Amino acid sequence: MAEPSVKIGLYPGTFDPITNGHLDIITRATRLCDRLIVAVARNAGKGPLFSTDERVDLARSEVEPLRQRGFDIEVRAFDNLLMHFAQSCGVAMIIRGLRAVSDFEYEFQMAGMNAKIDPTIETVFLMASDRYQFVSSRLVKEVGALGGDISPFVSKRVGEWLENRFSRQKVVTE
Repeated sequence: MAEPSVKIGLYPGTFDPITNGHLDIITRATRLCDRLIVAVARNAGKGPLFSTDERVDLARSEVEPLRQRGFDIEVRAFDNLLMHFAQSCGVAMIIRGLRAVSDFEYEFQMAGMNAKIDPTIETVFLMASDRYQFVSSRLVKEVGALGGDISPFVSKRVGEWLENRFSRQKVVTE
C-alpha cells in the first residue's frame, strides 16, 4: 500500500496488443497522478493473441521511454475483480479511455458498478485524441492478419511482434 500523499492511478486493459492509442492515454494519465499502474488483464475469455506475459513485456517496453523521462509507471498483470485489484494497489482513480459514444455506455455502466463496490475510487475518462479515435487492438489485429500496414497504429516493436505471430500462425494453418 502506498503512502496516502501519493496519488495512484490505474489504467486497466487487455492490451492485446498495446497500441499508440493506449500509449496516448498512458502519457496523458501521467499528468493526473503521481504514479500510474498499467494493469494487464489476464482475461482469457477474450481469446488474446498474446499470452499475459507477452502483453506485460510489450507494455513494459512501450512505457520505458516515459519511465526514463521520470514518470512513475508500473506494468502489472491481474486476474481478479478490477476493484479488488485497485484496492490492493491503493489507487485513487481508475483511468479509462473513450473513443466513441459506443464506448461510453459500457464504460458508464462499469463506472457505476465500480462506484458501488468502492466509492472512494474515482473513475476518470480520457477522450481519445483525434488521431487515435478509430484505433483498437481488435482492428489492428485484423488489419495485420490480412497483411495490411499497421505502422500508424502501433510501435515498430509491437508491429514486429504481430508480424512474427501472424507468420507463425500461417505456418501452422498451411
